Amino acid sequence: MNQVEVQVVFSSPGQPDKEQIQQWVDAALQGYGRDTEIVVRIVDVHESAQLNKQYRHKPGPTNILSFPADIPEGIGLNLLGDLVVCAPVVEREALEQQKPLSHHWAHIIVHGVLHLLGYDHIKDDEAEVMEGMEINILQALNITNPYLQVDNL
Repeated sequence: MNQVEVQVVFSSPGQPDKEQIQQWVDAALQGYGRDTEIVVRIVDVHESAQLNKQYRHKPGPTNILSFPADIPEGIGLNLLGDLVVCAPVVEREALEQQKPLSHHWAHIIVHGVLHLLGYDHIKDDEAEVMEGMEINILQALNITNPYLQVDNL
């Protein structure tokens, strides 16, 4: 069983609860083959901007940051990593992209989990693979293709 710890530092209306986040994480990890632990931290724009500057050297907040765990071989931890989600950015993007807020939250969580699994979207071919996985995972959750409307992740 996948364990998800949710840390809510910033709270807002329409924010998903732990059960929803757990469902999205489980969907993204379907077929992964081992139980994992993930921390999901929901933050404000200030904390997101600080972390984005410190770790990605980019100014301003971002929707999600993924921090894969770097655990040496032989250590019996199942920690996959940490996700830091900026709730105000996710809310703004959902509004701008005219998507249901819960659908955008699901997409962002699935996107972050795939990053923890080593997927990326820097190169076009990698982006195609990752986006295809996101679309399939979200379809299994009855959420429409997020890239039909806006392609900005």
